[in-house]
Amino acid sequence: MIDCFIKSGKKEDLDKTLSELVNSTFINNIYIIDEEKPEYSVENEKIKWLESSSIYSTDTIKKIAKLANSQYVLLYLKELPLQLGYNALERLTKVASDTKAGITYSNFYEIDSETTRQHPVNIYQQGSLRDDFDFGSLLLYNSKAFKDAAKRMDKSYKFASLYDLRLKISEKNEIFHIPEFLYSEVESDTRTSGERIFDYVDPKNREVQIEMEIACTEHLKNIGGYLEPNFQDVKFDETNFPVEASVIIPVKDRVKTLEDAIKSVLQQE
Repeated sequence: MIDCFIKSGKKEDLDKTLSELVNSTFINNIYIIDEEKPEYSVENEKIKWLESSSIYSTDTIKKIAKLANSQYVLLYLKELPLQLGYNALERLTKVASDTKAGITYSNFYEIDSETTRQHPVNIYQQGSLRDDFDFGSLLLYNSKAFKDAAKRMDKSYKFASLYDLRLKISEKNEIFHIPEFLYSEVESDTRTSGERIFDYVDPKNREVQIEMEIACTEHLKNIGGYLEPNFQDVKFDETNFPVEASVIIPVKDRVKTLEDAIKSVLQQE
């Protein structure tokens, strides 16, 4: 039922992930994405090599679309070992089939050297546009929806292809969250969420962010949500404003975020 595509990595880590996947009766093929032929010890006819420099490029997404011959495409986006929960793939495919979702994802466990923690991911809803939306690292795609979205990718990205893919799939299909902990991943980014949330303003990430903005703009145009930036200049000297500043942020139940934004505005004055 599933063609699986995983990132390469250290041989010992890759072996653990491959061992986890090859014995599943749900897995048809396992493609390791790497620029050079990867090293691994697990021997199984399911394992193949997909030559590509990055899973985040449009070229790679189109290659995956051509190779996917099963009902579902499973992407694992980390290089560290994947640990599947009991009947995890059965649960993912069953929910995907029942809901007819384009993408199905779940909560997971974070494992580090000391603890195992539950990690509930974000619940997707219409209008969820942030490019760093937390889906976790294991996503199941309906192959038909995947291929359709890949066919409609008319711009080539180095970094934003998975974001572009998700947006295009969401235009025609549901994205469904399973509120269960179906797998475990090893946490490699130990920074707090407060430190990570502003990664997009880091100058070294500017090229990435430009691609994300282009993909989002194209998506808004496709769904009729694009507002062309053609506005009249505000003449401040002709109007009296009752307040000095308004902070407008499209968030839900994020009081702390609003508080930080207001403090930031006041500090700049």
